[in-house]
Amino acid sequence: FEASNPGQFENDSDALWQRGHVPETIVYHGRVGINTDAPDEALVVCGNAKVMGRVMHPSDSRAKQNIREVDTNEQLRRITQMRLVEYDYKPEFASVMGIKNT
Repeated sequence: FEASNPGQFENDSDALWQRGHVPETIVYHGRVGINTDAPDEALVVCGNAKVMGRVMHPSDSRAKQNIREVDTNEQLRRITQMRLVEYDYKPEFASVMGIKNT
């Protein structure tokens, strides 16, 4: 896409950028890549990202309620049943993601 003015987009392909329902937002239905032309997730950023506000994640305590202590012995028993593995990244993935030590 090309932005001639903020909020105005000219299609140079079948991009699906739209104004959002909330003011000052845009929506894209598909994958977005920053510094990559082959995103394999909804958003892929190859490089550093600066966040000047909060990042909410489903595991963030601000998104939870009814948080309570659990039986540690039961949880340790469950952990001993987990499958633990070591791995190396495939070279083709590592090179695309800029990972040097696989």
